[in-house]
Amino acid sequence: MSRAYDTFETLRQQNAVLRETVALNTGIQLAAWYNKHDTVTVKSNHHTLSLYVADGYESYHKTASGWKNGGGPDRFCLMPKESESSWDIRDDLSFVHLYCTDEHLRDTGEKIWDKSPASIALDEKTFASDPKIALLYRQFLLGCDWQQQANQLTLSTASTLLLTHLIQHYSSVQWKLPVVTGGLSPFVLRNVLAYIEENLSQPLTLADLAAVAALSEYHFARMFRQSMSMAPHQYVMQQRMEKAKGLVELTQQPLTEIALACGFSSASHFSHRFKAVIGLTPSQLRAAKA
Repeated sequence: MSRAYDTFETLRQQNAVLRETVALNTGIQLAAWYNKHDTVTVKSNHHTLSLYVADGYESYHKTASGWKNGGGPDRFCLMPKESESSWDIRDDLSFVHLYCTDEHLRDTGEKIWDKSPASIALDEKTFASDPKIALLYRQFLLGCDWQQQANQLTLSTASTLLLTHLIQHYSSVQWKLPVVTGGLSPFVLRNVLAYIEENLSQPLTLADLAAVAALSEYHFARMFRQSMSMAPHQYVMQQRMEKAKGLVELTQQPLTEIALACGFSSASHFSHRFKAVIGLTPSQLRAAKA
């Protein structure tokens, strides 16, 4: 499920350098950019949440009283649908965009609050600070390879958390999060864990797991953490690594096949993640067991 986002297409026609992009199965798109010595005006049919990753001190936004700056690492900008903004990028700027639509906001509202207003208007923000947004970007979005299907659960979880945060703090509704107490029932938990085990080769998402439990993503994620003392994406990655370690140690299956069986679409990414967790690459571990 992919669509054309106006801001993404506008930047591609400017001096901006696209470093990486990924379209999630929900239709939300992420894009990592670098820009310098550029002037850009954007008006979009979607919402854009931007985080400055590095530099950006000489980035200027056009206001009624002239060009104003205030950028820098971890500053964020929120450009709602239909808002027009002009920018003068006078020096280095590395930033990450999340593009989403009204439909994504309503879907998040339905899944978490069981409410679906006709519209959820977002506030416009420039050069603002929010530690929660910066943490979600840096911990979830910037800390993993976007192209690996094994990371789809992490990316989809982060996007849901970001949209939830925007609705809570930067929207016309500003709903408080519902209270969730207790974990999953033993029956539901067994079904979810069995589903994960049977589908480790697939790009699992939070929506997939929540559907097995017949819960909203929000309630499922919190109840799963109560039951397992870790987030769903952490548990799934743990299981991928345990399965991989067993296959490396106990079989002669080619490492590329093991990578695919455990949800990694490239052997190099699999090897990198394996070494980070186990301390040895798959080939080193296999050699040590020989």
